[in-house]
Amino acid sequence: MSTVRADAFGTGPLSRAAALIHTLVTVEALLLLTAAPGLAGLFLLAPEPANLPLAALCLLPLGPSAVAALYALHHRSGDLTELRPARAFLRGWRLGAGPALKLWAPLLAWLTVIAFTLTHFPATGLPGWWASLLAVTGVGSLLWGAHALVLTALFAFRARDTARLAAYFLAKRPRATLGALSLLILTAAGTALLTEALPALLSAPLLLSLLHAGRPVIEETREHFTA
Repeated sequence: MSTVRADAFGTGPLSRAAALIHTLVTVEALLLLTAAPGLAGLFLLAPEPANLPLAALCLLPLGPSAVAALYALHHRSGDLTELRPARAFLRGWRLGAGPALKLWAPLLAWLTVIAFTLTHFPATGLPGWWASLLAVTGVGSLLWGAHALVLTALFAFRARDTARLAAYFLAKRPRATLGALSLLILTAAGTALLTEALPALLSAPLLLSLLHAGRPVIEETREHFTA
C-alpha cells in the first residue's frame, strides 16, 4: 500500500526541476516575443558606429521585457500544480513597462553617447586615459541599470527614487554589484567567443542569476525602503 501523500504531488525534487525548466522556457519565449521587433532590427543592422543610435532604438523594447521576465521569475512557483509563468510575465509587463522605459531609455541614450565617443575617440583629441574613464563609466552604468531593472520589477517606486536606490546599492552592496559584473563579463565573453545571439538565447537563465545575485538589494529594499 502506497504511503505517498496525495498533497505531496508536484513538490518533489524532480517536480521542482521540471517546474523551473517550464518557467524558464516560458519566460524566455515571452521575453523574445515581446522584444522581437527590436531584436530583429538589431540583427539586421551592420556593425558600424553610424548605426549605434538605431541599435539603441532596437534595444528599447528589451527593458520592459526584461522587467516582466524578472517579475515572473521572482514570483515563480516550484509546484507543478501552481505554474502560471505566462500570467506572471504579462502582469509584470503591464505593471513595469512604463516605469522601466523611464529608466531604460535614458540609460540607452547615455550608453550610445559613450559608445559613439569611444568609436570616434581619435577625432576627439582627448588624452588616452579618457577612453579608459569612459569605458569604466559605461560598465558602471550597465551595473546601475542591472540594479534599476531588478528594483523596477519588484517595487513600485518613482523613477527618480529607483535611480537613486540603484546608485546607492552600487557601493552599498558590493557582492550584488560584483555578481552583476560577473554575469556581464560572462555574457560578453560568450558573445565574443560563440555567437551574438547568446544573450537572447540565455536571457531567462541570466536574469534568474541576476535575481539571485541581487538578493541583498531586494532584502534591504524590502526591509528599509518599503512600508
